Parts: sequence; C-alpha cells; structure tokens
Amino acid sequence: MKIIIYGANEIGCIIAAEFFEDHDIIMIDQEKNRTDAFNKLDIGFVAGNGSCLPTLKEAQIEDADVLIACTDYDEANIVACLTAKKISDVKTICFISKEEYHTSIGCKRSSEYFCDLDIDYIIWPEELLMQEIFRIVTVAKALDAEHFADGKARLLEYKIQENSLLADKKIKECNFPEDSLLVGVTRSGELFIPNGDTILLKDDKVICMGTSSSLDILAGRFFHEKELVKNAAIIGGGTVGMMLAKNLEKLKIKTKVFEKSEKRCEFLASELQHSLIINGDGTNIQLLNEEGIEDFDVVISVTNNDEKNLLCSLLAKQAGVKRVVTRVSSNTNVNLFEKVGIDVAISSNIAVIKEIRNNLNENDVDILATVEQGMGEVLELDAPQKFHGQKIMDLKLPPGAIIGIIQRRNKIIIPKGNTLIMSGDALIIFTTRSNSQELKKFFKV
Repeated sequence: MKIIIYGANEIGCIIAAEFFEDHDIIMIDQEKNRTDAFNKLDIGFVAGNGSCLPTLKEAQIEDADVLIACTDYDEANIVACLTAKKISDVKTICFISKEEYHTSIGCKRSSEYFCDLDIDYIIWPEELLMQEIFRIVTVAKALDAEHFADGKARLLEYKIQENSLLADKKIKECNFPEDSLLVGVTRSGELFIPNGDTILLKDDKVICMGTSSSLDILAGRFFHEKELVKNAAIIGGGTVGMMLAKNLEKLKIKTKVFEKSEKRCEFLASELQHSLIINGDGTNIQLLNEEGIEDFDVVISVTNNDEKNLLCSLLAKQAGVKRVVTRVSSNTNVNLFEKVGIDVAISSNIAVIKEIRNNLNENDVDILATVEQGMGEVLELDAPQKFHGQKIMDLKLPPGAIIGIIQRRNKIIIPKGNTLIMSGDALIIFTTRSNSQELKKFFKV
C-alpha cells in the first residue's frame, strides 16, 4: 500500500516509523523539517506544501492509496485532503486540533469518523486521549479498560500488588468467575499469553476479558473495584481537561479543575456546570494541600507539558493520593513515568496509531483496542465457513493468541476449549502484536 504523509512533525515520524516496513511511505513537508529521524527510515521525501497540487502530483498522489495529513495546522490538513480528492481516489485521513472543525466538518463518532465532505476520516487526538483516560478513571484501580459488543463485554488490566490473592498462584488455581478469562500478562516489560500453569507474580500486569458482570465480580474479588470513584482532581484545564470534566459531570463525579490561566478559568466556569474551578498552578504544593488533594480518589494531570505533568503527579503521590493518571506526549516517557511511581501514563499517540492501523486494515479485520503501548492487540474477525462446528481446542490457533469473546448475533459467549465455532460468529481475539499477522492469515478463507 502506498501512503503519503503530509507533516514531518513528531506524529508524522511516529506514523512513518510504525508503517514503513509493510507499506511504501512518502513524506511531504518543507526540507527544513526533515530530521535525522526520517533519514533513518526507508521512506521517500518530497519537499513542498502538501496543500498544493504540484507537490501532491510530485508525490504521485494519483497512485497513492492513503493520504494522512497530520501537520500542526488544521487548515493545511483540511485543504490538503480536499485538494487530493480533486485529482485522485485516495483515502484521506485528516488530523485536527480544534473542536469547531470537529463539529463543522460533520464528523460523528458513531459513524467511525466518516464525514460528508471529501474527507474520509477525521482524527482528533485530544478526543481519543480523553476517551482513554475516561475509561480508565471510571473503573477503580484499573490500568486500562476497553468496552466491546455495546458494553456487554470488557477488557480490564490490573497490577498485582504484594498482598494480592493472586500473587504466587497458578492461574488454574485462582478461581476466576465464570465468563471471565485472563488473556495476557506483562512481566518485566514483556507481554505474553499465559496458560493454566502460569504462576502470577507481584508487579505482573494482568489483562482480563469477559462479560461486564463477570469482570465486576472479578474486580471486586481480587482488585476491590467496589471502591468507586466519587471525586476527581484534574490538573490542566485545556481541551482534554475540559472534555474530561464534562464527562465526569455526567456520572455525577465531584470534579475540581486546577488551571493556571485566569482567562481560561473564566471560560471553564462558563462551560462546566458542576465542577469547581481553581485558578492556580498544579505544581504549587501549598495550593494542593490547601485544596485537600490527598482526599481525591484520583488525580489526573493533563497539561500539554510532560515535565509539568510528571511533577504534578509526583506531588500528588507524595501527598497520599492512591491513584494518579498522567498525560504523556512522548511515547518514550510512558515507561519512565510508570517506573517512578505514576499509576497510569497515557499517550494519545498510541490511540492515534490504533485508529490509523484500523483504517489501513483488511475490511474483515478490526483492531478494537491496543494494550501495553501496542504490544497487545484485540482483533475482531468473522469466523469463516471452514471452521463451522469446530471446537476451539481443535483449531490449533497460532501461538500468542486467545479467543476471549464470541459474539453470536445478540449473545455474548466467553468460550472454553470445547466451545463450538459457528460460521458468522464475530470472534474477539487477544494477541501479541508480533503474532497478529500470522493470526489474520490463519483466519483467511
């Protein structure tokens, strides 16, 4: 597949690095923006403005399959996509950063970013980041949370603490609730698919899939999810902080927003109905103490500065906050933040890559979620006719994959080894990233 990327910025580099091995990549931008990071990749480079016809033609837009416009300027991205459509049938993916464009272009989340203009998909990284944080915050103590089959099934990720009932036990001895499966374990930075004899250790991150009700029982039994989030503090009142506060208000979670800019505070006060707005710096430990930061169930730091987010988060942990969620701009900082004690560090780039990979994927394969910075994927595939009536234990799936959920019409099935696969079943499969291509080939008719 030939992909043209307009925007030699950080996200453009991340996208190119993610896809250049399997696709033909051409980057468009000014020569001055061409860095050593791009030179290390086996990609083409066209110097110029991706919004102009001559530049697009030089990049051979007529032969391209996908144009990804991801510069730092919304208007340039929009014009590039519209211009490309005039001379080619290329699929266009347009990055935006302003809510007004998100609304005016006609993008609707329920329709998978489809637009009624000559732009096929809109990606708003701030919205993706907010949604990731919201899912995690609203499930107490979870490191990650995903919803499938209209909320009937879920994925939850937890860390095993020293005093956990699961520590030093074999999985088959853990007495997990019916309709739940432990599908993945991350240990020392490596993700693997466990079996019944796998012994769980302190500090392991365990990934569970199952029906929503069974995972509620599992969480309550092993991870005390009954400790519901009743109040939250958000440090940073930018776009992500405001959208997050609006969503928390809908769940009647008491929310306090710390924002340094007085003008922004006035705007937040006009937009938020029930949140308390504090005009102050989240790095001011005296202010945090005065506002009772230690009493919040969760503190979420979402400024646009990694260093500030880290400092705010460490101050919150030092004050005694049990759970801290932090926004990270650079993927390389995710592991660093978690190593120094931050409970959950989230980068919007990971969610962005998932969205793009889904759009580049085969029509019969959907990436529903990624976990552990992309090391694990949740795929949805249709069961082909050749597997009709076979038991899961007889399928001989490729290593590094496990069927976690079967959706059969309106019914959700958490399978066992003797569960029969029926033609037309939607299979929700957890796999490691390194094995995902082999898994897709396995299910090809």
